[in-house]
Amino acid sequence: MAKNKTVFVCNECGYESGKWLGKCPACNSWNSFFEQKIVESKNSSLKPEDKKRNTPQKLNSYVAKEEFRTSTGFGELDRVLGGGLVKGSLILLGGEPGIGKSTLILQICDKVKGEGKVLYVSGEESAEQIKLRADRLKIKNEDILFLGETDIDIVNQAIIEINPKLVIIDSIQTMYSEEITSAAGSVSQVREITSQIMRVCKSRDITTIIIGHVTKDGNIAGPRVLEHMVDTVLYLEGERYFSYRILRGVKNRFGSTNEIGMFEMKEEGMTEILNPSDVLISEREDNPPGSCIVSCMEGTRPILVELQALTTQSIFGFPKRTANGVDFNRLSLLIAVMEKRAGLMLGSQDVYLNVVGGLRINEPSIDLGMIVVTASSFKNISIPKNMVIMGEVGLTGEVRRINLIEKRLKEAEKLGFKTCIIPESNKKVLKDNFKLDIIGVKDVNEAMKKIGLK
Repeated sequence: MAKNKTVFVCNECGYESGKWLGKCPACNSWNSFFEQKIVESKNSSLKPEDKKRNTPQKLNSYVAKEEFRTSTGFGELDRVLGGGLVKGSLILLGGEPGIGKSTLILQICDKVKGEGKVLYVSGEESAEQIKLRADRLKIKNEDILFLGETDIDIVNQAIIEINPKLVIIDSIQTMYSEEITSAAGSVSQVREITSQIMRVCKSRDITTIIIGHVTKDGNIAGPRVLEHMVDTVLYLEGERYFSYRILRGVKNRFGSTNEIGMFEMKEEGMTEILNPSDVLISEREDNPPGSCIVSCMEGTRPILVELQALTTQSIFGFPKRTANGVDFNRLSLLIAVMEKRAGLMLGSQDVYLNVVGGLRINEPSIDLGMIVVTASSFKNISIPKNMVIMGEVGLTGEVRRINLIEKRLKEAEKLGFKTCIIPESNKKVLKDNFKLDIIGVKDVNEAMKKIGLK
């Protein structure tokens, strides 16, 4: 006879308590306790020697099954997933409210037409609301079944009876289990609901997509273990009032975690952008000071983006530094390099740096571009419009080698650029012939002289 009990566990260190505590006595974290269900078995009919044991086997003796994938109908999404939806996989999709999660998921339900039944479970919207969106998006798949329910027991029963090929849970924070006394959306509820969905769907090889809310910090709400339980974690990013959306994979057991997919939100729904570089630099018509094109890598894809910088005389005693789309600390570091190694006195200047298009870049290959575009604004000298700049910069001012240089150059050549400033160490190992004027530089001073900023 099993007896259900609950225990309160610290989400930070794992300390257990019989009652809720405001502050954890082990790690001193506040409001970190959540309720967790435990099951204690008092009378077991099986003796330890009667239990079935699993014996270790040689790894080479196992035969790996080939992954069966289904295309989502979006080439961008398929690449982020590693080739499509894996049969029986559990996918977590997060994003801010209004970013387009439900729109994208509903379009996926339509594009898998002919693959089998799709069960759309919504705890946030009614059938009428979903139908209005489906009509706007011109959804034609007759195999989409809708269930407006928040009780996980009823949801699991529907999954077992229908046995669909794809299940959508919108959203995980609205589901609840009667076995847990806390409110829906709490840490214990989210953990238990995900565990139950995983057991039901994995045992029947049903592909499941779970939509999750995000916190004010941008992380998916709920315990961190939620991201460990699922196979794939995707984030839909972008400014709510801008049309471009970026789908980024931060965890993927069946593919790379460095890939991104780019979409545009339109009246008819999400449309994929096949050439992000062309879109991100398409509005760059004139050539003012403080603007340049740099190359960054997102997974295996090279992307050309526009950097903009603005320097103005500071009217306060402490100059302001603002970075949008790049790391603020990296900008501060490069400004110090410019002052020490290139002789640009920016101590009395406010410096603003922006990545056009809302893209977030963490790659160091744009270091040289950040320095050059800031110097361009400071000296009021324009950078040649048909030039692409790439290279990592060290603290001594040297321009260091970057990876996948040939892919970056091919992308620049395809989009019609004529000149590329690259690290000298990269130029020495180039094998392919390019129709580009490739200039290798060793340090920031040499790069600024080649561009005409010195």
